Amino acid sequence: MGGTRPLFLWSKRRFDIRYENRAHRINEEIRFPRVRLVDEEGNMVGIVPIEDAQQKAYDANLDLVLVSPSPDNPVCKIMDYVKFTFEQDKRKREARRNQKIVKVKEVQLKLTTEKHDFDVRVRNAKRFLEAGDRVKVVIRFRGREMTHMEQGYDVMEEFAEAVADVGVIDRAASAEGRHMIMFLSPLKD
Repeated sequence: MGGTRPLFLWSKRRFDIRYENRAHRINEEIRFPRVRLVDEEGNMVGIVPIEDAQQKAYDANLDLVLVSPSPDNPVCKIMDYVKFTFEQDKRKREARRNQKIVKVKEVQLKLTTEKHDFDVRVRNAKRFLEAGDRVKVVIRFRGREMTHMEQGYDVMEEFAEAVADVGVIDRAASAEGRHMIMFLSPLKD
C-alpha cells in the first residue's frame, strides 16, 4: 500500500484532501515568522507577520500560498490554491499537446546501390523530411568495401545534394566501425 498519505486540512470554505508532495506550502504549513505578502489582486502589501497574512487569507475565504520559500525573503500570495493548481495543470497539458515530437527515420544504403534503388531511398527521405522527421542515412560496408571509405563520403554527399530542396545536413557523415552515418533535418520555414 505505497504512495502518498493524504493530509486532511480544514479550511473555512471546504474540507479538502490534499497530498504531502504538492509543490507549495499553504496556510498553517508556512513556518516563517514574517513574510512578504501579495494580496488576491496581485498588489504588494509588504512584510507582515505570518498570523496577519493567514488572517487576511481567512477573511478573504482563500488560501495563503508560499510562492517563494527563500529564507531571506519568503513571499506568500493570497489565492484559491485549487484553482491555481488546476490552471497550472491545464497549461502543462496544453504545452504537451502543442509539442511536436520529432522522430528519426532511417534510410540504409550500400556502396553498390543501383540508381533506381538510390532514387527510391531519396524519395523516402524526402517524404520523411517533409513530414518534419529527421533522417538517419546509413551506409553499411561489407568485406573489402572497408578499404574504400572515401567512396562512402561521395555517396553521402550525393544523397545530401539529392534531398537539398527539403533538408539540410544536421550531422556530417562520419565512419563508425563498419557503418557510415549522416543525419539530415528538415528545412526551417
